Amino acid sequence: MSFVDFVGPAIQLANEAADLDEKEQYKQAYEKYIQSIERFIVAIKYEKNNPKKKAMLSEKVKELMARAEKIKEFLKSDQDEKDPTNNGTGLKKKTQNKKKGNEKDEEDSQLQNALESAIIKEKPNIKWSDVAGLESAKEALKEAVILPIKFPQLFTGKRTPWKGILLYGPPGTGKSFIAKAVATEADSTFFSVSSSDLVSKWQGESEKLVRTLFEMARKSKPSIIFIDEVDSLCSSRSDSENDSTRRIKTEFLVQMQGVGNDTTGVLVLAATNIPWGLDPAIRRRFERRIYIALPSLQARVAMFKIHIGKTPHELNKQQLDALGKQTDGYSGSDISILVRDALMEPVRTCQLATHFKKVSGESHQDPSVTVDDLLMPCSPGDPNAIEMSLIDVPSEKLLPPKVSYKDFLKALKTSRPSVSKNDLKDYDKFTQDFGQE
Repeated sequence: MSFVDFVGPAIQLANEAADLDEKEQYKQAYEKYIQSIERFIVAIKYEKNNPKKKAMLSEKVKELMARAEKIKEFLKSDQDEKDPTNNGTGLKKKTQNKKKGNEKDEEDSQLQNALESAIIKEKPNIKWSDVAGLESAKEALKEAVILPIKFPQLFTGKRTPWKGILLYGPPGTGKSFIAKAVATEADSTFFSVSSSDLVSKWQGESEKLVRTLFEMARKSKPSIIFIDEVDSLCSSRSDSENDSTRRIKTEFLVQMQGVGNDTTGVLVLAATNIPWGLDPAIRRRFERRIYIALPSLQARVAMFKIHIGKTPHELNKQQLDALGKQTDGYSGSDISILVRDALMEPVRTCQLATHFKKVSGESHQDPSVTVDDLLMPCSPGDPNAIEMSLIDVPSEKLLPPKVSYKDFLKALKTSRPSVSKNDLKDYDKFTQDFGQE
């Protein structure tokens, strides 16, 4: 069988469709898109030897189908207003201005709908007291968010609240966690966005999304825009970057502190693990740059208490202090994982147990009632041991052992901090140059 090139004609049709699309000849563009899609589908059918090429072609089909569907909806909504004298390639002159206005309203509505999911409607229920340490960050955020709303008389004349706060530091130190506390404590509209919310494959749409985000924030002020991993959107500009990325950064600069933009009542709160990767102009827009460092000894002890919570345990104050000292260099996330590992030890003990004994304790059905037929794992040499496995224990009779200090020591043997000393040197240098402790 002779080789037949299906991809070449498909690409040519796609290019022709794009040209017609650019000229607003949507009917012909739609037809070309459909023809191109059909050719690509045939090419995918006969592509058997190159999975990567097949995946690439499938991705192209999805992209063309998405654009064709948009054009189809546009043609359907405007079919009554088309000019029969120009073969459906334009709109009547007397309705052009009206059409453009309707199109802009529809586009704005679509952009707002795309960002609707970024608005936090239900508070995360994380309070300031749940955040261990980070006192300087909490103080700055209270100055920027809580006090201006509760005590507006404090901020008069030249004394204005912060409009941009950057939280930077190693991964797992609580930057996103403190943002959740802000969302809970602040009586403001909270927008939580990431690069996936603002980056679009359609040319020109990304910067429109950025502009729409700030317009929505201004309409619903007081408001907070939280941008997680801001470096993915606003990294340093270079000659090698594409034009779309550059336009997004420019739009951010304009919206955050551009001429004619009223930013009163809007706080931009951002978090990043690599602050030195930010564009200098973006970095300057953040008036407060706060280093979220690894937790102190006191904060680590508090984290152990917070993460253990109401789980039954036998740890005393001295043991908690000892755990805090042994986890020097651990981030908040590292401690959270360590605690979860230790809390699983009683579960593993129950799973591996071959003998159980009857003990007294609170009834699972009614905690106010004490029963004496609960079953707890024990050693085979215990005088009251009953040979049985966990599967043999009735669910309502199982009483797992409390978490002990030994469980934490066992978990510590296999845990390691996730932040290296070399990483900390980079953060210290950035703090000396641009940040605040």
